[in-house]
Amino acid sequence: MDNQSVKTDTKKTISAVELTTFVKALAEKSGVAEADAAVLADSLVEANLLGIDTHGVSRLPIYLKRISLGLIDGKAKMEFHRNMSAAGVLDARNGLGQVAGMKAINEAVKMAKECGVGAVGVVNSQHFGAAGYFCAVAARSGFVGLAFTNAEPALPPWGSYEAYFGTNPIAMAVPTGTANPVIIDTSTSIVARGKIVAAARTGTPIPPDWALDPDGNPTTDAQKALDGAVLTMAGPKGYALALMVDILSGVLTGGGFGRRVNSMYKDMNHPANVGHMLIAINVEAFMRKTDFIERVNVMTADLKSSKKRPGVDEIHLPGERKFRTRQKRANDGIAIDASVTKELSALAAELNIPSPF
Repeated sequence: MDNQSVKTDTKKTISAVELTTFVKALAEKSGVAEADAAVLADSLVEANLLGIDTHGVSRLPIYLKRISLGLIDGKAKMEFHRNMSAAGVLDARNGLGQVAGMKAINEAVKMAKECGVGAVGVVNSQHFGAAGYFCAVAARSGFVGLAFTNAEPALPPWGSYEAYFGTNPIAMAVPTGTANPVIIDTSTSIVARGKIVAAARTGTPIPPDWALDPDGNPTTDAQKALDGAVLTMAGPKGYALALMVDILSGVLTGGGFGRRVNSMYKDMNHPANVGHMLIAINVEAFMRKTDFIERVNVMTADLKSSKKRPGVDEIHLPGERKFRTRQKRANDGIAIDASVTKELSALAAELNIPSPF
């Protein structure tokens, strides 16, 4: 398609290249270092390409607002301390989460090349977008990538209605010998909180089993859900997994955890204090990479050829449908909600940057 945005009833469609250029320009004009703005733009647009719109460019306005308030340092000089041969801590120095995540996974891969495994804890960070993005970086270099992050309180401990944990995603990417690794990326909430944020933005009701209002009652009101608590996936099992992620991302790293992680949207007085854990595993420490990839492909072929239940046309691998969405959006453009284009265009006007919308 050409570089002109195409207007639909509620969305505007734009090419990934044009959107990336626009997001990078907005970030740079807002005080983000050029190289870091490129990482931020790539990670956000990649989420949109994959259909993870809740973690795409819709998040940019809040990042830039927090930069303008001094709550995010767009030019942070992050410091990595390699405490042992295969482990270290990255102090993000209150910089952008996407930049911290990229630096952390790259350091983890370096250590894994040498030691077989590399683990990097990140402190003093922010919301870092889709966790699978960083795992895919490792997988495309032939490593197994793992990512964990905590977030602002949204989920209650099992049996409570008071938000304590973030949605605390777990992500993993496995090399397949192709451009598309197998990517597992799931939050420990019953639904991505970003979907509730999006519903609140448009005034759309949510299903009654997603969340509780501030009084602990089931609600279909997205704003009341954001003020209350999102339910964990699989009941007490989701609670246990959220606890695991918070220990790895916050307690073990020395960063914030539980209520000590501040809200990106509600707290405009304090840094977010988010923690992450990024891990890379060198498959060559266990077997030849070619043998590993062959075994992975045998396994995925087994899964794809499994007997299908009535009404099921295809068994999908984790991430497979996202890559199909990516191909379609790379060809046809990315449709952005009107509410998001309005926010981005307003930002562009403030920063004296032409808006492609």
